[in-house]
Amino acid sequence: EQVNAALEYLSAQNSLGFDTETKPSFAKGQNNPVSLLQLSTDSKAFLFRISRIGLPKGLIKILASPKIIKIGVAIRDDIKILQRVTPFKPAAFVDLQEIVGDYGIENFSLKKLSAIVLGFRISKAQRLTNWDAPVLTEPQLLYAATDAWAALGIYSKLLEMQVDSEPFSTEEKAVND
Repeated sequence: EQVNAALEYLSAQNSLGFDTETKPSFAKGQNNPVSLLQLSTDSKAFLFRISRIGLPKGLIKILASPKIIKIGVAIRDDIKILQRVTPFKPAAFVDLQEIVGDYGIENFSLKKLSAIVLGFRISKAQRLTNWDAPVLTEPQLLYAATDAWAALGIYSKLLEMQVDSEPFSTEEKAVND
């Protein structure tokens, strides 16, 4: 019901935190389709139940827009599973794992990056929960929103740190395959 308003808001942003969640599979060789796509600004997070609504055209436009930077951690697989829902050409994606080495950071998980860069730890307790459940729990919603929000926060903090150093190029570090 709220997709169009969310897409209008998100389309006006310069950068967004990005993540996906997939129902875990405990059987060897079984991969589930993407359940949830999270996009976040510094003040609002939007959770799209992809398993229920698919990838609306407006969402594809955001994912393919070279004008909106989408920031996440280990995002190659996230992009691939979204492309299985609806093919699109990703643009302006930045994987934090590709740039944190420039800052002397050797730990690449979102949990560790959040602790190092933002000064707080993210709980990963909800990671292996059922993301296809008819109704997501409050802890699931908070976890999903936090992952996208933290990625954007880490990126913003790293940009602030560049003031005294050589800036990295988003184009060089973007994941656009």
